[in-house]
Amino acid sequence: MLFLLTFSSPQDQDRFEYLYHKYKNLCLKKAYDILRDYSLAEDAVSEAYLRVYKNLHKIEDPDSGRTAAFLVTITRNAALTMLSKESKNWEELDEGQEDSFELEEFTLSQEFARDVHRLLDRVDEDLRHVFLLQFAYDMSHKEIAQALNISENNVAVRLHRAKKKLADLLVKEGFVGA
Repeated sequence: MLFLLTFSSPQDQDRFEYLYHKYKNLCLKKAYDILRDYSLAEDAVSEAYLRVYKNLHKIEDPDSGRTAAFLVTITRNAALTMLSKESKNWEELDEGQEDSFELEEFTLSQEFARDVHRLLDRVDEDLRHVFLLQFAYDMSHKEIAQALNISENNVAVRLHRAKKKLADLLVKEGFVGA
């Protein structure tokens, strides 16, 4: 894939190669978790890195947690897009099946998710990254440690602090009782 891309400078090419080698396994795991097919996961990662190429200027620090989260998000979106296209190709929905979708419950859960996301913005960035990688991207402590270049113990400590801070904010904002 790399040989097809044209870079404006050797530094951009080096940065892209660094990002690719550092995060490709993490991205591949995320894509595979969604698609459950190694070949499709590789395609999703290729698509994701094409998007990274187009947005390379947005990446300031290739080693930051923000960069890892950015790459995982791009990969996740590429995999979900592929999954959506695959499911449209398999239009074998059972017409007689009852729809168990509860609009009110879904709307309330979406509103709560938005509120939690808003509260997460008030959590320190280092703690927020670990929390999101664990719960939004379903990464293990080991994977988070590798992505952020920190120890697994540090991951556990940051995760504990993020949960505590979020719990305190939920109580303070009246979402849950003390």
